[in-house]
Amino acid sequence: MIYVGTSGYSYDDWVGPFYPEGTTKNGFLDYYAQTFGCVEVNYTYYRMPDARTLAAMAAKTPEGFRFVVKAPGELTHERTTPEASFAQFQAALTPLVESGKLGAVLAQFPGSFRPSDENRDYLAGFRQELGALPVVVEFRHASWVGPRTFDLLRRLDLGFCCVDEPRLRSLMPPFAEVTSDVGYVRFHGRNAAKWFEHEQAWERYNYLYTREELTEWITKTRRIDARAKETYVFFNNHYNAQAAQNASLFTEMLAEEDR
Repeated sequence: MIYVGTSGYSYDDWVGPFYPEGTTKNGFLDYYAQTFGCVEVNYTYYRMPDARTLAAMAAKTPEGFRFVVKAPGELTHERTTPEASFAQFQAALTPLVESGKLGAVLAQFPGSFRPSDENRDYLAGFRQELGALPVVVEFRHASWVGPRTFDLLRRLDLGFCCVDEPRLRSLMPPFAEVTSDVGYVRFHGRNAAKWFEHEQAWERYNYLYTREELTEWITKTRRIDARAKETYVFFNNHYNAQAAQNASLFTEMLAEEDR
């Protein structure tokens, strides 16, 4: 089954382009869940989540809705955290697990995280610390693409995050692969000019995909889903609700192919 949504949903600049005028932050998720069947929770990268907050979010969504929760940066970027931090994160996810609404954990590693024995060992430890939770890994450097990485992920039961982003040498190419029961695709936009040089973080993700650009990923996503139990497609080009616009378009394109 293919779920399509956006990376995050709580953006003030979405009021007007996506959320009706006058919608308050408290009403964002209620409205979002009427349109999309999944969401990627990104605030958890910046601070450790708690079970109470995630339980409240789950309560606002219908049966069958899925949350993918981004692992805290202390686990993926700092990587000096004690085992207790992994346990705290896992405990916070309990309401989503118990409600059947946890799609996966997204572990996004920085571009400085390159293939090495030390980092491969860290991935193995990451898997062990989170037990049986479904985990998807997003690499941010092209050096990871290859059979050795895919074999490692399969051995560790870690999903591979396929990405669409600017075609810059160090970045991940638009490679489609499946290494666990979870298929995963993230669209970051193709704003190459602003990817490394920008004053505001949102400038990097200021991009609207065309139907033509998304067409190749319809085929790839179908191929991914044929090998996975669940497949998640998220748009991270969040500026001015372009992610919501593209997620809706992608959903329409999948439906058109089914007719």
